[in-house]
Amino acid sequence: CCLHSRRRLSIFDIFIGKIKLLIWHLLVQNRRNQCSRKMDLPAADVVLYSVLGVILLENIFDIYITYRQIQVYKTALKVPKELKDCMSDETFQKARLYGLDRANFGVFCAIIKDVILMCIELYTGFIAVQWDWAIDLAKLVHLNSENEIIVSCLFAFVTSVIGTFKDLPFKIYSTFVLEEKHGFNKQTGGFFAWDQVKGFLVTQVLMVPIISATVWIVKNGGDQFFIWLWLFTGITSLVLLTIYPIFIAPLFDKYTPLEDGPLRKSIEDLAATLKFPLTKLYVVEGSKRSSHSNAYFYGLWNSKRIVLFDTLLLNKGKPDDSELKEEDKGKGCTNEEVLAVLGHELGHWKCGHVTKNIIIAQVHLLLLFVVFGYCFSYGPFYEAVGFKSGTRPIVVGLLVVFTYVMAPYNAIVNFAMTTLSRYYEYQADEFAHGLGFSKQLGQSLIKLNLDNLGFPVYDWLYSACNHSHPTLLQRLDRLKQLDVEGKETKKEK
Repeated sequence: CCLHSRRRLSIFDIFIGKIKLLIWHLLVQNRRNQCSRKMDLPAADVVLYSVLGVILLENIFDIYITYRQIQVYKTALKVPKELKDCMSDETFQKARLYGLDRANFGVFCAIIKDVILMCIELYTGFIAVQWDWAIDLAKLVHLNSENEIIVSCLFAFVTSVIGTFKDLPFKIYSTFVLEEKHGFNKQTGGFFAWDQVKGFLVTQVLMVPIISATVWIVKNGGDQFFIWLWLFTGITSLVLLTIYPIFIAPLFDKYTPLEDGPLRKSIEDLAATLKFPLTKLYVVEGSKRSSHSNAYFYGLWNSKRIVLFDTLLLNKGKPDDSELKEEDKGKGCTNEEVLAVLGHELGHWKCGHVTKNIIIAQVHLLLLFVVFGYCFSYGPFYEAVGFKSGTRPIVVGLLVVFTYVMAPYNAIVNFAMTTLSRYYEYQADEFAHGLGFSKQLGQSLIKLNLDNLGFPVYDWLYSACNHSHPTLLQRLDRLKQLDVEGKETKKEK
């Protein structure tokens, strides 16, 4: 008993000592480092305060446009005339309050996580502290703490653990308070916890080989290492696009083949007509997680799979609704409306949107790696986030360059891609219209909007910056325009 008590006391002392050392580093030593920076490392100061300035400006802008949308939620109190016949005042008010709660929570998250915590972590050099912890962990488990690949993998593990616990309170509130309040959450506490554990484990399994290869390529790739790094990343992303839906996604949700019947036959006939290489047709049990709906296809080259959320199907695809809760009865789309939704999704394939996005992403990634290739050896980047002069971990350089140095460029690219995505959505709607699904697509868009409590009124600037899809009213208006153009074309003929 005495030995056991002494051992517990020793562990306790070590723990307290670590905490004291951390506090000293963050509150005292770091201030000393900051003072010395002003005299010895002005370039590091410039980097640090520039990064902090960009973070503040980005978040102030995001909060501003969200505030504009909050004002819309508060002032738009009547159903738009275009939806008078299909959206009740009660549903409109529910959607308005749901949107308002989500927007307010988004502002709170931005202030706490993206402004306060991120700025504190950068200013205090917490990234360097986590790197030191990774070195200590390597020594603790008897690994080579001088090997940068090993330490980089452990650094990623440490940052993942800290990030998980940092995000957890926000996820819990979002799922079990906000989504629960508005009737969307279907998760139990156990399901949520196991989901987080699986997500963390899968991330670690994927991260170790990717980080190891990345560090090795930078160390051994010569002056043009960024080209090899880009090729490796491109191949890896394509592999992940292929294996994720087949091997990883089923770890989180249950996928079952769509039962034989009119809907399956209609989908297969549509795919055959368009020469879409459909090989599998699944229904995912998304209702265990949320009541939100979706549909998508995946797969490369001549092996495509279509996935329907059970919440997309009328009464979750069950012939007998007696098993459903009262609030779930009557929700979802009819077979014709589901076919219209898939006509839209197949429009993305026919127009080559997926291929175009992959090409754009690879060009964007190449530019990022080129910049990284010229910047990663610049010492002040590392000193700005708390590292001693001469210490330049590759994985930290990637983090600093991609996340902070390139932040303005990334913001511009994200805005451009959001704008392009809306253009693609209009094209896919036009394709579905050409298949004769105009009426059914409009009906399905309205139903999905009602079932998901989507608010139909948006501030133009907020929508332009945040919406990858046109708003419901914009899409309905475009479908009407296409109907009119189609009738005029027939008259001319």
